[in-house]
Amino acid sequence: MSPRRRRSAERITLSDVAKAAGCSLMSASRALSQPERVSDALREQVMQAAKLLGYVPHPAARALASSKSNLVAVVIPSLSNSVFVDTVEAIQRVLMPAGFEMMIGVSHYHAEEDERLLRSYLAHQPAGLLVTGFERSDAAREILGSCRGPVVTMMELSDAEDDYCVGFSQLDAGAAMTRALIARGYRHIAFAAAQLDPRTLQRAEGYRQAMREHDRYNPTLELLTPELSSISLGANLLDRLLLQHPQIDAVFFNNDDLALGALFRARQLDLAVPQRLAIAGFNDLPAAAWVHPALTTVRTTRGRIGQLAGEMLLTLMRGEQPAERCIDVGFELVLRDSA
Repeated sequence: MSPRRRRSAERITLSDVAKAAGCSLMSASRALSQPERVSDALREQVMQAAKLLGYVPHPAARALASSKSNLVAVVIPSLSNSVFVDTVEAIQRVLMPAGFEMMIGVSHYHAEEDERLLRSYLAHQPAGLLVTGFERSDAAREILGSCRGPVVTMMELSDAEDDYCVGFSQLDAGAAMTRALIARGYRHIAFAAAQLDPRTLQRAEGYRQAMREHDRYNPTLELLTPELSSISLGANLLDRLLLQHPQIDAVFFNNDDLALGALFRARQLDLAVPQRLAIAGFNDLPAAAWVHPALTTVRTTRGRIGQLAGEMLLTLMRGEQPAERCIDVGFELVLRDSA
């Protein structure tokens, strides 16, 4: 095997760089990690050798050597959901100017994948960690407990003294939308949900509480499915509800994708919205304001959650305490024409 092919097949080490630069291993390490502590000539010599060999420092080794890391791990359940895309973009706008890079992991709402991602990312010794929600397996909690850097949780709130979080009460938001539908005169209000993550189940509990308050709760009016959420599924769920419960006069969907699908199906069925059937969603995605009739929904500030969570993590990584351990960004009912 030629030297070039062997070099590409094997990992180039710092020792290789030092040998090529004609200096000690310690000098090469210092030239790359603390360039201000070596001469310009040595720094240039080592940088040229590293570039020639294609040397890439291993993040965990670099963090261990310097006791610092510029990596932040971010674990979210989905990237097909624009809610989390908005959140990640806001995090990046905070972290990048501060010199941090993100490792983004998608758990796809699976506990096993959540564990695998946490275990893999913590091997890189990240400076901090941003995770979504508090509910996870015992194994994942144990892994998080071993994290040397601070951890900030997004999308949910906690009263625990050792938690740092930015989010809002999913339960309160679910209850608020249900109460708004009741206040508008709807009596037989169904709740439909897919992809049953903890936040969806908290919204469902909010729905139940509000319905019980007005002595209108009927468990058969709940339609919960673990299927992946989509516009087409929203249409399908509406079909199922109308077949099983033709008396319903409103449906509260756990997200806007489902609600938009139901709106499209109602038009196909010539169901007048909201005169015959009111439809409400959750998240206030951009399309919600532009469909006809415009969708009643719950506005969530996912970009602000990402921004504030990123800023809180930066504060903690500096060894400082944030002004608040738990930030409630709240939510807003957007009552449009569909309900």
